[in-house]
Amino acid sequence: MADLTTSIGALGLRNPVMTASGTFGYGIEYQDFIRLEDLGGIIVKGTTLRPREGNDYPRMAETPSGMLNCVGLQNKGVDYFCSEIYPKIRDIGTHMIVNVSGSSPEDYAECAARIDALERIPAIELNISCPNVRDGGMAFGVTCEGAASVVRAVRKAYRKTLIVKLSPNVTDIVAIARAVEDEGADAVSLINTLMGTAIDIERRCRKLSIGTGGLSGPCVKPVALRMVWQVAHAVGIPVVGLGGISSATDAIEFLMAGASAVEIGTANFLDPAVSVKVVRGIDAWLDAHGCASVRDIIGVAE
Repeated sequence: MADLTTSIGALGLRNPVMTASGTFGYGIEYQDFIRLEDLGGIIVKGTTLRPREGNDYPRMAETPSGMLNCVGLQNKGVDYFCSEIYPKIRDIGTHMIVNVSGSSPEDYAECAARIDALERIPAIELNISCPNVRDGGMAFGVTCEGAASVVRAVRKAYRKTLIVKLSPNVTDIVAIARAVEDEGADAVSLINTLMGTAIDIERRCRKLSIGTGGLSGPCVKPVALRMVWQVAHAVGIPVVGLGGISSATDAIEFLMAGASAVEIGTANFLDPAVSVKVVRGIDAWLDAHGCASVRDIIGVAE
């Protein structure tokens, strides 16, 4: 077997495969299908300072080679997570990482501070694609100033590994990656979903309750791969790649583009064991190509 270990800043991973927030619950929902300990990490569903009901139904729509969703960060809030979920996941033998969302820098910081107190949560992933209520609903992650403001506030309140999840709905993702790096991000993950819509031609209306939603699945992979390559060559912090990964081949492409680790999202809905299959597939490819370590292929694509 090849050496599959990698790292995201100070956070060491047994292998480069993690699951993406919003597609894997809290991990425990998948225990009947895989050994969770076989993963490099699990990023649990989005958590906010206060409970959120999410958007009205319908909240999901199938598209060619992908899906749209507008779930709206439905969750019971960080206090519920700390009291009810954390005791159930704290002893799982892999890194449990919490995805944090908010509507103001202060919300993000307070949520992160409460998670910081949890001993067995070694990292958070900031979702800066949330709407900034002070600026008329524009997502924090679409401007350098907005992204920087969230990271600056969270960095003051949070001591552990800080991963910032970047939005692809921008004109210059490199500039935003550099902005969050300058404010103390330990790593960036990309991409979040692309904005899209779908229309029901019989009902003559859009299929999602709020009209638009986040597009994910194999259809977004070329965009994600391009952005990962760009960012990995522009920043000095690790990059986590995601967007349309459903096989070991996909994951290896992201690693060669410069990602130190990857996340698998929408593919979990099709095959609940896909993540461990990707781990095994990476291992087999490395062995077949005479690579002693996964680190030998990170960033090799020029």
